[in-house]
Amino acid sequence: MERKEALRKGKSLIGKDLRTLADELGITVFREGKKNKGWAGHVIERYLGLPLNSAQSPNFGSWELKLVSLKYLKTGELTVKETMAITMIDAYNVLNTPFEESHLLQKLKKMLIFARIWEGKNEPRSILYGVYEFDLTNKELYEQIKKDYELVRKTIKEKGFNALTGKIGVYIQPRTKGTGHGSTTRAFYARKNLLKKIIFGK
Repeated sequence: MERKEALRKGKSLIGKDLRTLADELGITVFREGKKNKGWAGHVIERYLGLPLNSAQSPNFGSWELKLVSLKYLKTGELTVKETMAITMIDAYNVLNTPFEESHLLQKLKKMLIFARIWEGKNEPRSILYGVYEFDLTNKELYEQIKKDYELVRKTIKEKGFNALTGKIGVYIQPRTKGTGHGSTTRAFYARKNLLKKIIFGK
């Protein structure tokens, strides 16, 4: 499926409850009291007729599908709930690959981001707020994300892979991915400030 078609079909979901759609499409949200963390993304992929995919190259050949959760603050303002995982970090690959040829840039160059409203741990409902194309065409963003990537390369080279922490980077951060603080894997994440620019334009 081309991204334009996925965007058109995805926009027809705006304002609809993904929780209800999960039941209609046979996506398990809770099993024996344990939540399927990826349920909302699976709902969207199944609705679009796409295969479940977690490979390092863009999901669907030329473009990448991502899901972002939003939440309401006590003030009533809607904001980004958490950062967004982009791609795993392989130390050897990152050290030997310039930004222009990186998995990170491949992923960021042609994204389709679905934003849903999170209402609580028990997921009573989840309204799809919007669908956004992202191509990293903004020069200022591009240059800063390139700097973030180069800082990760420099850190690995000078201090080692384990020196990568979420404190690094302005828009993109490298941090542990997986269960527990003892996790040794790292991934590139989009910080909330980047997601706010994409979703709210600020």
